[in-house]
Amino acid sequence: MVYSNNVQFERAVTTAMFVTIDEADARPIYLQVAEEIKGLIARGELAEGAPLPPVRQLAADLGVNLNTVATAYRELQGEGLLSIRHGAGAVVASRTARDKSEEELRKPLRAALTGMVLAGLPRVEIMNLVQSELRALLKGAK
Repeated sequence: MVYSNNVQFERAVTTAMFVTIDEADARPIYLQVAEEIKGLIARGELAEGAPLPPVRQLAADLGVNLNTVATAYRELQGEGLLSIRHGAGAVVASRTARDKSEEELRKPLRAALTGMVLAGLPRVEIMNLVQSELRALLKGAK
């Protein structure tokens, strides 16, 4: 069964923020939430200083445990993307993650490309998918 939650958040100073989780996805939900927020930051939909919904609110809206969202926020804080202040909430700290080696950056790319090759996608289609995703990410980036 494929189940997906699409949740929209609006804060006084921000534009709408969309987070989607898919229970059929093999990745842990906290990782899905973190990746969704990373995408919003990368596309420029969440700018530096933009507040994120409180952990309890996001958890309730997504229908997940608040520890799941707290773990996602801590993961993003560890990467230097969020700043979390107890009582004040989480805000986007930076549009770039802390320094990672080229090898660390290549690992998830290699895994995604391996999945596409194993799915039988032709090289041209893989390249088109990569270019399309990159265009979508950079479209909103400054």
